[in-house]
Amino acid sequence: MVYGLGRFLAQLLLIALPLLAASAGGNPQRIVSLSPNTTEILDGIGAFDRVIGVSRYCVYPPAVAKLPRVGGWENSDIEKIVALRPDLVVLTDAQAPFIVDKLQTFGLRSLAVPSRTLADVFAAIGSLGEATGNRQRAAELISRTHSALEQVRARTKILPRRTVLLSVSRTPGSLTELYVATEGSYLAELIEIAGGHSIAAPAKAGYGKISQEAILTLNPELIIDIVHGSKGMFSEDLQQVWNELPELRAVRERHIYPVDDNFIPHASQFVADTARLFARIIHPEAFQESRN
Repeated sequence: MVYGLGRFLAQLLLIALPLLAASAGGNPQRIVSLSPNTTEILDGIGAFDRVIGVSRYCVYPPAVAKLPRVGGWENSDIEKIVALRPDLVVLTDAQAPFIVDKLQTFGLRSLAVPSRTLADVFAAIGSLGEATGNRQRAAELISRTHSALEQVRARTKILPRRTVLLSVSRTPGSLTELYVATEGSYLAELIEIAGGHSIAAPAKAGYGKISQEAILTLNPELIIDIVHGSKGMFSEDLQQVWNELPELRAVRERHIYPVDDNFIPHASQFVADTARLFARIIHPEAFQESRN
């Protein structure tokens, strides 16, 4: 057993060690992306044509369907990554504790980008632009994303701040194990840009578990629920789920809004699309003049 493992590691090292020289100079030509948001940013800065492997959860751009998958978010498959012979592996800082040491063992160059706040989104775009040699495209993407966010802010800045609870995870069909976005997350920042006020109490890393009692105390005007479960005939009735708390203002006034856009949980340039989506929910009156 020990001999077999040693032989396997030796074979992987034979593949990996030459990559040190390849990654030491010049722009990377073989990139593996371990997170949906980094894959989206690579596409946005014009570097996707060099991506040779992605995570299980990457869905954009559509061309990811043709690429090898190298595992999930926190359980990337080091054997598959090494076999692809990348000269750069990109991931988020939150993933780093699960994989960076393993990548270093095989001499693989990696870049972990921040992913918690809006400032992190722009820092990630800049870092990936620098790492790939696509600095100009990255600067242009940052500018476009800033501009799109400011357009949303301009539509809502004089409107009343409506209180919002943003559910990011829960047990399907119930209000158990419910987690919400809080101050410190880019999703809470997008709620503010969209004309709302994220009222959940601050929590570590911008996301926290919340009890039904706490929700009743907060009594938000609107609840936005990021839906991760089944769709179609097996999908849940969201209003019925939240009817567990009939005292809530949002429940009584039927201001429960499901959102299932693939990009919402991803800290990439698509934060501008998410801000616009939130704004249409929170202040639909600001968008009545235009369908765009």
